[in-house]
Amino acid sequence: MKHRAILIIFLTFTFSLFFRSKGNLVHAQELNARVTINHAQVETTRTGVFDALQTKLTEFLNNHKWTEIPFRENEKIQCNFNITVNTYKQEENSFECTLLMNSSRPVYGSSYNTVAYAVNDGNFTFEFSEFDQLEYQQNQIDNNLVALLAYYAYMIIGMDLDTMAPMGGTDCFHMAEEVAQAGESMGFPGWKAFGDAGNRFGLLNDYIDGAMEGMRQFNYIYHRKGLDRMAEAPDSARAAIADALDLLREANKAKNMTRVAQLFTEYKRDELVNIFSKKGTNEEKEKAYEVLFAIDASQNNEWEKIKK
Repeated sequence: MKHRAILIIFLTFTFSLFFRSKGNLVHAQELNARVTINHAQVETTRTGVFDALQTKLTEFLNNHKWTEIPFRENEKIQCNFNITVNTYKQEENSFECTLLMNSSRPVYGSSYNTVAYAVNDGNFTFEFSEFDQLEYQQNQIDNNLVALLAYYAYMIIGMDLDTMAPMGGTDCFHMAEEVAQAGESMGFPGWKAFGDAGNRFGLLNDYIDGAMEGMRQFNYIYHRKGLDRMAEAPDSARAAIADALDLLREANKAKNMTRVAQLFTEYKRDELVNIFSKKGTNEEKEKAYEVLFAIDASQNNEWEKIKK
């Protein structure tokens, strides 16, 4: 993983996206996705469509090469797509679902995996029949299921790269933005550019907005200078995270209507508490509590643990 982080920094500044190491070209796909379909709420005898959906989604996510960045087999990004089918209309081949998705990356020097990105998408709506073939063509997206999967694939990879190198995921986020624009034109929920700020388009636009650059810099420092150094130098790693909280605070203030910082604290909540609870200086604890409370006061019972 440390090898990949160094390489991503190199690629970011040289645009040389072909070699993992001298004379060794690697073509492994980026994702190792596990897809589960929960259709317990749906009454139908046609259950084969759900098995087909799970198989097709798994193959689509894992077999497509989303970027030119070379990944080794053991560096694939681990991610889970848990899809609950709320409504299925057989005659229309239409699905209304909720997606719970998370991706993780290993922490250097440990057996611990940290969540790099997580979402709860209640508008995971699409059409699919048992024998459909899912194909992605970058400049011709006319299937909402393909758009949804491509969007999240680019977001997963982009967020992973942001934890490895400063602003490392920018190109992937712009690809996700193109997919979101195509998705908006199809009329399915969750894509409107000027709709709910918490939808797919709104969250992405907020994250790549220049005013949120501090949030992205914090994401890098938190992982590379914080978590990845925690095993060998826990005190300095914790101090680096505490210092970088200023970036998170300023980004949240710059766009106080966005949910980007709050979403980060939601899927990092237990980890953040563990970093500072019963560890670190009083000054670090106080700062962490102050920043996290300002971002999401509803989690105060958890943030209070930091003071102990």
